[in-house]
Amino acid sequence: MTLHGADGAGGADALLTVLELLAEQAPPARFDTLLDEARRSGLAGEELHRLERAVELAGGVRRDRVDEARREAGLAALTDTARDLTSAYDLDSVLRVITRRARRLLDLDLAYVTLRGPHGACYVHTTEGSRGGRTEGPRLAPGLRIAEGYGLGGAVQHHGEPVWTADYLADERFAPSGSLDAGVHAPAFDEAAEAALRAEDLHAIMAAPLRSGDTVIGALHGADRRVRHHTSEEIGLLAALADLAALAVEKTGLLDRTRAEVTELERDSSRVRTSLTRMRHVSEAHGRIMNLVLAGGDLCNVAKAAADALDATVMIRDQGGRCLATAGDIPGLDEEAVAKASLDAHARRRPVLAADDTWVAPVIAGSEDLGGLVIRAAGGLTGEDERLLELAAQSVAFLLLMRRSTAVAEGPVRDELLDDLIADPPHAPQQIAQRARRLGVDLRKPHVLVLARPEGGEQGRAVVWASSYAYRLSGLKTVQGGCIVLLLPGIDASAAAKAVAAELSPLLGHPVSVAGAGPGWSPDGVARMHQEAGRCLDAMSALGGTGSAASVQDLGFLGLLLSDDNDVEGFVEAAIGPVLDYDAERFTDLTHTLEAYFASGGSPTNAAEALHVHPNTVSRRLERISELLGPEWQKPGQVLEVQLALRLQRTREVLARGRATTDPARQPGPPERGGN
Repeated sequence: MTLHGADGAGGADALLTVLELLAEQAPPARFDTLLDEARRSGLAGEELHRLERAVELAGGVRRDRVDEARREAGLAALTDTARDLTSAYDLDSVLRVITRRARRLLDLDLAYVTLRGPHGACYVHTTEGSRGGRTEGPRLAPGLRIAEGYGLGGAVQHHGEPVWTADYLADERFAPSGSLDAGVHAPAFDEAAEAALRAEDLHAIMAAPLRSGDTVIGALHGADRRVRHHTSEEIGLLAALADLAALAVEKTGLLDRTRAEVTELERDSSRVRTSLTRMRHVSEAHGRIMNLVLAGGDLCNVAKAAADALDATVMIRDQGGRCLATAGDIPGLDEEAVAKASLDAHARRRPVLAADDTWVAPVIAGSEDLGGLVIRAAGGLTGEDERLLELAAQSVAFLLLMRRSTAVAEGPVRDELLDDLIADPPHAPQQIAQRARRLGVDLRKPHVLVLARPEGGEQGRAVVWASSYAYRLSGLKTVQGGCIVLLLPGIDASAAAKAVAAELSPLLGHPVSVAGAGPGWSPDGVARMHQEAGRCLDAMSALGGTGSAASVQDLGFLGLLLSDDNDVEGFVEAAIGPVLDYDAERFTDLTHTLEAYFASGGSPTNAAEALHVHPNTVSRRLERISELLGPEWQKPGQVLEVQLALRLQRTREVLARGRATTDPARQPGPPERGGN
């Protein structure tokens, strides 16, 4: 490039060259070279001054163009940042985008974000450019707690505007005794945070607030490890990034709250669906149980239906605690805890937990206690299960009331039938059998008769109970001579008498004398069983057994005397039958040994002398007898029956031999005569 300074043409060429360099966006060194060449070529005076002015203006244009380009790049970066923030949904990702973009746009060594905690102090949330593990001691890392009012962050928190310094470590304003605003703000000192900043060797630092409305929720920091004077454009760009960060923080907070609300709504919806499903299950199960009740189902069917619905073991008990029906077994039941829980359940009128996995539900009708349900559920009970348990208890109460009503309605007819069965003389057996079948009583099956006499004089409650009890067991009931008469299906009169006493005595609160007789297999035997039970009841009273329960068989030989059929053979068989069978099968002489033993006053030695055997032989025979009759055969009660049975057996043998000697059919015939 050649310039001529002798005339005006050279100055014009120099100006044109400046314009060409400006159009080419040449670097500043080219303009300096142009001035040097103009001076060497002799350009001076006004021409040189105009050239220098042109170069100066060109430099201003170039700087404006660079600033414009920087602003455009900043705006583009802000746009890209905003777009990147829309794809980040968690707070960590959002603030990581902000710090990376701030560090790149502003050519920073370090960028970090602090957020305000719930109690005023701040903490470092995100960093970009930290030296990390290359330093010892406190580090400017996520989680570092910063005291309220410390450093640039504290100033930003206080003023709500950007704050910057060219050299933080040498800036007196941020010393513990310094002040950013005379008399207004004295920054706090945080030893750990100060040590972290010095470990990072930070000098130039600027901070811009993150605002949420009028509240400062944190600060975006940009820092360099050199002294640097930040321009207003750089401060503005950092503030703009801080505003984007604040919006992103609000967005992520809103998203987090929305997610939490959606999750809670999903949980609520799931709970509602589960509750509706369980309520539907409760309704259907209650419907099945009530259908069983209305269809005439018994307590066992109701207990099984409730057990299936609750996936548990169910036991139905009456007000005295006796089991009426059960579905499954409940081993190891704590009766004391169940009794206490039963009282609580009736007082609260709702199910009560008695022990681990064991519940008691009251069966009540108005204020009347009808019993309770005891259940054991291995998986525990939900609220809906407790409601189903209450409904099952109500169904049981309804069934018991229906039974009572039916028993009361049919009571007179059933009482009349039993009166006719025990009447003397008896009514026509064929007509009585037909009447019994119409009432659901089959007199051709084995049955026993029980006579109960309340000893406290309170007969009203006993009669009501007896009606329900007889109906429950498909039997008959009547009242005669102050005694309750029950005809019940079964073959064990003793067990029937004890069962009646076990239920009736606690109900009345005073003793009840109960006698049983039977079994019988036809209508015409009922009157005989009634007479035997009456004699048994009288014998119990005479023997001081008032308030006890027994049958004719329980009285041993007294029962033999009280019985109409005088079953001597049955008595002997029950007392010494195993010994007689053993002698018959093995041709032994245990029976004779027993007789000798009793005749000698219970002395094995004297019995051996009478039998002409060794005493050890008698001892071995007595041991065998104990094996056959049981270890208690020598107790006073049983030994008396054994002796009586031996005498009866000996008498029967004597009579049998007597019949054999007097029966003509058994006499030897005349000798045959020989023929000629």
